Amino acid sequence: MNVFSQYHQDIIKQKLENISNNIQCSFEFFPPKKSSLEKNLLSSVQHLSELKPNFFSVTYGANSGEREKTYDIVKKIYKKTGIITAAHLTCVNSTPNKLKKIAEHYWKNGIKSIIALRGDTLEKNYKHTMYALDLVILLKKIANFDISVAAYPELHPESKNLKLDILNLKKKVDAGASRAITQFFFNIESYLRFRENCIKNRINIEIIPGILPVCNFKQLQRFSKMTNVHIPKWMFQMFDGLDNDVFTQKIIGSSIAIDIVKKLSFEGVKNFHFYTLNQSDMTYSICNILGL
Repeated sequence: MNVFSQYHQDIIKQKLENISNNIQCSFEFFPPKKSSLEKNLLSSVQHLSELKPNFFSVTYGANSGEREKTYDIVKKIYKKTGIITAAHLTCVNSTPNKLKKIAEHYWKNGIKSIIALRGDTLEKNYKHTMYALDLVILLKKIANFDISVAAYPELHPESKNLKLDILNLKKKVDAGASRAITQFFFNIESYLRFRENCIKNRINIEIIPGILPVCNFKQLQRFSKMTNVHIPKWMFQMFDGLDNDVFTQKIIGSSIAIDIVKKLSFEGVKNFHFYTLNQSDMTYSICNILGL
């Protein structure tokens, strides 16, 4: 049985089994901008490590000094927990030679999981000379990295159509990507249509849904403008009038995340990637309720 049909079989199998026995997770963090916030980050990591995630990941900011902190945080998380920790790597504002040196440094120091991204820039007229595909190719030439890439159920903000998005993902898979992690979303049908298109185009890797537990609806609206994520009308209604009520926002946000995970599990999804925003309380509660 080839990998493509095995993935399809896994989807069907997951539909038939009890979700609490099969759901697995991974968690994303970002390097804190202030050293005083690092203690909070590592506390969140320790708390979530109790859930025995598949891996942690640490973002890599292309436009600030935080990218220099990624390696340090990845190393600290791995040392503290022993759990695989993937380093985000972006090619924006960089060169193949610089990226080669970073990747070699990671490999030599035991960091063999990379999330390969093009990255975004704040410069309006910036012209990209390298893309995620180029980075996947570069990494695989250096060593046999375990590579994750990004996927966009509701289109990449700069993409013209879904077909181009799918073709681009297919190229990254053919170049050696092991899995795709999606942008967060709230329309389950968008993810399912995207996954179906991936299967039709013989993209034979797992498409892991990115889950963002909403704790601040205004913040979410800012995120959605940057990421081309559609916020359904019913969410505006649910969060209406709650700008100053963080507690209620967290309860509603947790409920939405739980609902998404349960519905997708029923559709054969078994792995979920949580965008924690460096906080553990909501994500831990959600995963606990789901039986992790």
